[in-house]
Amino acid sequence: MSERGALRARLELLAREVAKFGVVGAVGLVVNIVVSNLLWRYTDIPTVRAGLLATVVAILGNYIGFRYWTYRDRDKSGRTRELTLFLLFSAVGAVIETGVLYTATYGFGWNSPVQSNVFKILGIGIATLFRFWSYRTWVFKALPIEKAAPDKSVPGAGAFLKQGRTEQVPRVEADSVRR
Repeated sequence: MSERGALRARLELLAREVAKFGVVGAVGLVVNIVVSNLLWRYTDIPTVRAGLLATVVAILGNYIGFRYWTYRDRDKSGRTRELTLFLLFSAVGAVIETGVLYTATYGFGWNSPVQSNVFKILGIGIATLFRFWSYRTWVFKALPIEKAAPDKSVPGAGAFLKQGRTEQVPRVEADSVRR
């Protein structure tokens, strides 16, 4: 596989991952906004607390989507570690998301329903960038080495895909000593 072909394959994999992450995230966004608006409209829970509760509901649903669809081909050996890291990075994302809503609500007094939704969505957008990076880097780790098609440009070498990087690894063959 040529350098250009390897780069193209990596970009296609990344594009599929981003698309799947986006679909799960979009469902989470809808859940988050719907739950937030229901809590804001029908309860006396303060704006930021209701927004945080909605975020927690969305995070729980997102884990299922990420584990069983977006990252279903990733390492599944350490579920406790995976879930712990997922919750840790989700909590950081929730702080980012809620921090934007908190600043708008209590820092600037922007707490009308429209303003709350705008800043809720802005916070989700900023937190999503952090979550994408942290989930793919730390939580849903790529499997160690997946065999790809042999590289024709290097005689006696096979190309292996490892966490999105193409590496040239010499093929190990039996010693062909003639007797």
